[in-house]
Amino acid sequence: MEKNVILCVDDEKIILDSIKAQLKENYGNLFLYETAESATEALDIIEDLELDLSTNLIIISDWLMPVIKGDEFLIKVHQMYPNALKIMLTGHADYKSIKKTEDEADLYKCIKKPWVRSELFSCIDSGLQLT
Repeated sequence: MEKNVILCVDDEKIILDSIKAQLKENYGNLFLYETAESATEALDIIEDLELDLSTNLIIISDWLMPVIKGDEFLIKVHQMYPNALKIMLTGHADYKSIKKTEDEADLYKCIKKPWVRSELFSCIDSGLQLT
């Protein structure tokens, strides 16, 4: 059975709550929605999910986070789950970090904060068509 998971990672809870509410409003029960306030917490969640090849995993991650930045986190995820759809949602990443994530983690898209809901949904929709 196919499982669809969206994992949002940001060190600001208000951002996580907002993204999750928008995603649920748009996609309803199509996805399992998970949030993490750090890359370490997100890696634990991914491990707990016991993902398999039929899982559509979408990661929406901030870049500027304490301890492990978003680019490093997405590279780690890519090493474990190369087919995951990786989206960076940030107001702070520099071009070099974005380019590194594109090259080493197959970053699908970088969306600047504050994000536009329709742009985020369109990104997820088009990204899922590629998987």
